[in-house]
Amino acid sequence: MRRGPDEEVLVARPDPPVTNGRLTCGSGVPGDRFDPPEDVEVRVPAGPRAVITMRTVAADLAARAEFTLDAVADLRMAVDEACSSLVALARPETRLTCTFNVHEERITVTASVLTTGAERLDTDSFGWRVLTTLAGDVRMLSATPGQAGDPFRLALRLSVERLGTPLS
Repeated sequence: MRRGPDEEVLVARPDPPVTNGRLTCGSGVPGDRFDPPEDVEVRVPAGPRAVITMRTVAADLAARAEFTLDAVADLRMAVDEACSSLVALARPETRLTCTFNVHEERITVTASVLTTGAERLDTDSFGWRVLTTLAGDVRMLSATPGQAGDPFRLALRLSVERLGTPLS
């Protein structure tokens, strides 16, 4: 994937553990799985291409955390819908920021942008219905500007639970 000069992608990954010169994973036992990072933050210019980046990171983290194929697909589509909705309201020259918190049984994503004045998303829309169907918990968060004329920060926080038997 080609990135523009302003596009910044931050991914935190710990170095895999090494014992006596041998690569070990997870609990330190050779052959045990390598656990994904617990927190990852990605910031990119708020545009349509940003959505692709965010849904790819979401799917990768869920797959590495050994979520089921259905849970990976649900997370990918939920992140796509959340980011698309936010990008549509984003101010020019602002960034879309996504924080991914990987837990044993769920992944929580918080996506945010500075908006052109919109304080909320339309919760009666088809997109909102899709989002709330895919994610177990969806919350809209907004930060009121300090002064008149300052932009609003609008965020969506969603969680997708691990479903069934993990991938092996």
